[in-house]
Amino acid sequence: MSVLFEPYTLRSLTIPNRIWMSPMCQYSAEVSGPDAGVAGDWHFSHYTSRAVGGTGLILVEATAVSPEGRISPADLGLWNDTQTEAFRRITAFLKERGTTPGIQLAHAGRKASTDRPWLGGGPVAEDGGGWQPLGPSPLPFDEGHPVPEELTVEQIREIVDQFAEAARRALAAGFEVAEVHGAHGYLIGEFLSPYSNRRTDEYGGSFENRTRFALEVVDAVRAVWPDELPLFFRISATDWLTEDDSDERQGWTADDTVRFAQELTAHGVDLLDVSTGGNAARVRIPTGPGYQVPFAARVRAETGLPVAAVGLITEPEQAEKIVAGGEADAVLLGRELLRDPYWARHAARDLGAVATVPPQYGRAA
Repeated sequence: MSVLFEPYTLRSLTIPNRIWMSPMCQYSAEVSGPDAGVAGDWHFSHYTSRAVGGTGLILVEATAVSPEGRISPADLGLWNDTQTEAFRRITAFLKERGTTPGIQLAHAGRKASTDRPWLGGGPVAEDGGGWQPLGPSPLPFDEGHPVPEELTVEQIREIVDQFAEAARRALAAGFEVAEVHGAHGYLIGEFLSPYSNRRTDEYGGSFENRTRFALEVVDAVRAVWPDELPLFFRISATDWLTEDDSDERQGWTADDTVRFAQELTAHGVDLLDVSTGGNAARVRIPTGPGYQVPFAARVRAETGLPVAAVGLITEPEQAEKIVAGGEADAVLLGRELLRDPYWARHAARDLGAVATVPPQYGRAA
């Protein structure tokens, strides 16, 4: 039997297979008014089609814990009852199809208030429907981006509470996996890296101080998330900066990730979702098939923390080898599931595995 189609259990939750959907923003929610940040028909169609296609776990896109935590005005949110209720329709359908529903809780930090990518992705000014971004330090993400407001300790604690409240809402909405977004240069990742965190208080400087905010968020979410359900953390394993880069600070490294993974385990994280990059603009990233898998494999080998691998995983045989070889416990597909919502069913055919087909589609099995 293909290992990709073996169930996987974390705490008391069993996910039907190891083919999971990576969080990918759709930038398709209402931008203002009472329906701002609410999942609509596009989101229902988008996520349910991948469930019909056999995906074992679907992680809903980065969902903001506050209005100013959105990447764009068109992002999903989870700070009010209307948003919570809208998600119930999606999670109920996913469970009906045997797919585990998960959600990524996020705050965009200094990368907030930007436009939809297909409209250029540039900063949205406050007079155009945007807002003042927040960050650990007053350092803009890139040229042309606004200088973020440096968070006070009181504001940091408010954001920790916002993550906890969003986790409560996620549970009420029917999600069974919560993932804290600490990757891609958004707020938590900004605190982790010395490249973007120049604070001199208890949230900056040393490794222990720079990881403090992330661990406070994890603790707050874990405190309200049921003991029987798993908690994930997504991390950028490296900023892809070296001592040769223009800034004198190297940034977050793979060594830091291994060290931090041990801390996350002690704080109740059940799986590390390992990606890379996003915190430093215009860095050179050596991409290629499975280029981020070695980072996940190292964490798993050196810490024992379960991991999911992501990044240009496109072929069933490639995914099978990653899991069978012990490099990861599951694979997270992004763009490939955008191209083919039925990737899991096609992989089952190619690997000689058995995939459950909805009875409505039985004539084509």
